[in-house]
Amino acid sequence: MKTTIKRENLLNPLQQVIGAVERRQTLPILGNVLVKSIGGDLSLTATDLEIEMVARLQADSSEEFQTTIPARKLLDISKALPEGASINFTIDENRVSLNSGRSRFTLASLPARDFPGLDEIEEQQSFSIPQKQLKALFDQTSFAMAQQDVRYYLNGILMEISAGKLKLVATDGHRLALSEVDIDTGVDEGRQIIVPRKAVMELSRLLDSTDNPVKCILSQNHLRLETGSLVFTTKLIDGKFPDYQRVIPVDGNKTMEVERETLKQSMSRIAILSNEKYRGIRLSLTTGNLSIQANNPDQEEAEEELPVDYQEADMEIGFNVTYLIDVLNVLDSDTVQIKLKDSNSSAIISDSEDSTSLYVVMPMRL
Repeated sequence: MKTTIKRENLLNPLQQVIGAVERRQTLPILGNVLVKSIGGDLSLTATDLEIEMVARLQADSSEEFQTTIPARKLLDISKALPEGASINFTIDENRVSLNSGRSRFTLASLPARDFPGLDEIEEQQSFSIPQKQLKALFDQTSFAMAQQDVRYYLNGILMEISAGKLKLVATDGHRLALSEVDIDTGVDEGRQIIVPRKAVMELSRLLDSTDNPVKCILSQNHLRLETGSLVFTTKLIDGKFPDYQRVIPVDGNKTMEVERETLKQSMSRIAILSNEKYRGIRLSLTTGNLSIQANNPDQEEAEEELPVDYQEADMEIGFNVTYLIDVLNVLDSDTVQIKLKDSNSSAIISDSEDSTSLYVVMPMRL
């Protein structure tokens, strides 16, 4: 069986699905990509049994076939071939030969019948959203997800779907990120699902900043996204996400506004001399002024002052500087607003003019 594919037609879909291929897989076949020829077109499928990606591409194929090919070797070969090259595939029982110009490669294949697939999903709800809106929601919240936390339900993002709103929430127990967008989801009854960390990171990579729609399909245990020639399916985390509303302070009566970029650069400089283990810094607020201080076990100190819009009582509070910089990195406004109550209460950080995203950071004892 033979088929011919343009290098560029193969490379982009292969780069899309490669994120589902684990480098250390328990099953050898999970290191392969499933290649199917149906009606003259090809589909590439990769999975790690938690997420599955299927990309479709045009090819010149004379007959239908299916096989599996080592995914990373196929990607490396495709990258190494010159632009505009055509790749001729010849599929035998347990070998796949690739010929392009004067280059020839023979790769071991595994039977397509042994390639595992995710369970069939039964659609319960669906809605469409522009890719750039969904990508922005992931980008503005994903940094606050937990990593390998024993509270497994924190190792992902809460997606809350209601009739006129889509809201994403992430927390690792020390900070919380929330972002929402008004959109007609068409659902009658609100629902919460938890999307796993790996799926979130892959979607942030795959989605683009265009108005092209992505269709979101929800089943009992899966989320599927369909966009153009790519179908992305992930299992959901089976657990109950904490009541995030309870950790958002509502009684912060001290408000500070400051230029975002100025504050970020100041904190980045001060962080150089913070304790490498605890990353703590002290913020001292007086009328119209913010002092940022840090020290470390070597008795080294750093301090920087900057003007701010603050007219409340003097106060001091400590924070993990990494958490603050993470928030300032995802906000894109000229100024940020920080609401405080006292040195023992969490702070709310938000865009001064846009209320669709907010961030809660717990204080540190210094």
